[in-house]
Amino acid sequence: MQKNKIAVFDIDGTIFRKNLQFELINELSWMNVFPRKVRNQIVSLYTDWIEHKGTYEQYRLGLVHLYEKCIKGCKLEDIERASKVVVSFHQDRTYIFAEQLIKKLRHDGYHLIAVSGSPIEIVKEYNRMHLRFNAVFGSVYECDDRGIYTGKTYYEPVRHKGSLVKQYVYEHNLTLEGSYGIGDTESDASFLEIVDNPTAFNPNDNLKKIAEKKGWHIVVEKKDVIYNIN
Repeated sequence: MQKNKIAVFDIDGTIFRKNLQFELINELSWMNVFPRKVRNQIVSLYTDWIEHKGTYEQYRLGLVHLYEKCIKGCKLEDIERASKVVVSFHQDRTYIFAEQLIKKLRHDGYHLIAVSGSPIEIVKEYNRMHLRFNAVFGSVYECDDRGIYTGKTYYEPVRHKGSLVKQYVYEHNLTLEGSYGIGDTESDASFLEIVDNPTAFNPNDNLKKIAEKKGWHIVVEKKDVIYNIN
């Protein structure tokens, strides 16, 4: 029996033009689930990155630490409600390159998965309303039996995306032969290096250097125009 081929995508900055965790934190502050002052903090993190006062990885880690700090004592139902609001409003803000490639790979019968550092609640909602992939993975924050977050991080796929993909391929009897991988930062390098067709999409400087060294495909999309760098 022929095994299905797999395609692996990052989400934030690869499919979704913005950052799901940023938008979730923003919505939770508007809902008064998180303190209102948090909005100023995420804007400051974003501004520092945009104005080249910090790297994208510093911006991403800043969001993660802020989320971890604020999530303790919150209710699961509030996070799920905020996730629905965010995704319903932002779901179509996607990159053309990703949408075209997803359409092609789906037509060709690929098994599609996404691995994201954003919270699993909003990643699942984004998949339910927009992606409709075979599986998605996101950061898992611990809840007690009452549905209250403890403030502890249970699982962060961003730390080992490559090993996660290998395990998934094995457990679901898939193949990496002819596989695709698309990501935008160095945290995606661990799965890009195990697929047959790796693409660094709008890569940050660290991933760009890795991609150039390894001869990976580099694609940049600006103002809805797609440029194949190599």
